[in-house]
Amino acid sequence: MRATHYTTDSLGQASTFELATAPMMDWSDRHCRYFWRLIAPPAVLYSEMVTTGALIHGDQQWHLQYHPSEHPVVLQLGGNDPKDLAYCAELAQRYGYDEVNLNCGCPSDRVQSGGFGAYLMGEPETVRDCVDAMIAATDCPITVKHRLGIDHQDTYEELKRFIEIVAQSGCTKFIVHARKAWLDGLSPKQNRDIPPLNYAWVYRLKEDFPELSLVINGGITSPSECVEHAQHVDGVMIGREAYYNPWQLRAISDALYGSRSEHLNQAEIMQAMIVYAEEQVSAGVKLNHITRHLLHFYQGCSGAKRFRRHLSEHAHKQGATVQVLQDALALINPERLRA
Repeated sequence: MRATHYTTDSLGQASTFELATAPMMDWSDRHCRYFWRLIAPPAVLYSEMVTTGALIHGDQQWHLQYHPSEHPVVLQLGGNDPKDLAYCAELAQRYGYDEVNLNCGCPSDRVQSGGFGAYLMGEPETVRDCVDAMIAATDCPITVKHRLGIDHQDTYEELKRFIEIVAQSGCTKFIVHARKAWLDGLSPKQNRDIPPLNYAWVYRLKEDFPELSLVINGGITSPSECVEHAQHVDGVMIGREAYYNPWQLRAISDALYGSRSEHLNQAEIMQAMIVYAEEQVSAGVKLNHITRHLLHFYQGCSGAKRFRRHLSEHAHKQGATVQVLQDALALINPERLRA
């Protein structure tokens, strides 16, 4: 993986502790990931889930393209057929992805009807066989993202059994969303909030499987939380906080790895996004496909509300150019930006 290893002041030693952004449907696309890379250079960036069917039968270039600066970048796959997943993992390697992740945590109706996502937590042998086929097909690291359990299959012993069986494939890295998923009775949105968080179980997994890399996910919002998790597991994954408060990614990165003078400040990041948006719009991308990810960048800054309103009202219009973004930026008080 083309990751940069940072010496951490907070952890007190050279560390391979991982900071990652979560795979989030309709959010963590290539434009969002480019933005996050500018904010948090050490972070590992995960794509939104792409199904095997979309890659086998759809536009592979559209689904798999990314900017070179995104490395290290991970492709998350959704599927349950070993042969199809092996093909898609090999495809990911051809496109230069640094890692391929199998989704065993998404609780949406779509994945349930397709028999993948969180549904697969009830079929650990299937997951093992899928990962085994993916490992055989590619040199990319193959990892698994999952929940603590599903429905009434929610004891620690069942979670431990899931890990034990899947690890038989040779998988050595598990990203654990520290909530169970209710496949029967809760919507995907409710499944992000209603099932209680249980970080202690993830810590316990690390104690029971010290040879595995365990990354914790779910409800993590602050630098202090990340530093605390770093005492127990091998990485943290940030989801909605990275989207609704993107500058917090910089605070978390600095807390884990130390502040670095070469990192861009807030004003420099926006200027880089203006250049990027101009390039993308010239290539046929609609401006709002980029600016929708920038709406919360100035959270807490003077003029943030006007910035969001201007982009929301104008960036979606036919023929919108980067001037819309520049006009929105003029509404921000430059004296209140973060270094």
